[in-house]
Amino acid sequence: MKFALLIYENEANFTGADAAEKISRRKAGHQAFGAANRAVIVGGAGLRTTETATTVRAPAKGADRSLHDGPFAETHEQLGGFYLVDVPDREAAVALALEIPVGQNGSIEIRQVMAE
Repeated sequence: MKFALLIYENEANFTGADAAEKISRRKAGHQAFGAANRAVIVGGAGLRTTETATTVRAPAKGADRSLHDGPFAETHEQLGGFYLVDVPDREAAVALALEIPVGQNGSIEIRQVMAE
């Protein structure tokens, strides 16, 4: 079964004078996670910050779609990256999600991929 493990964190946690060090530590954590779980990870990537995002919004019936800079939702956490994993069941996906390096108040959303 394939699952997307979506990583949400507050981008503000990676700013300030020590931002490069924070990013470097988190990146090292993800590299270690990836190496340890190479057998079940079939894809994934980190994402650039939300200031580089564009959202296409589907309007009410009869209107044109519109483009907006940034993410659609105003939240304290932003989607920062994801892993696509192929594991036997949801419990295995949960076990992997518990290992993903994420900061305080961050979260991992587990979503099963639709059958092909």
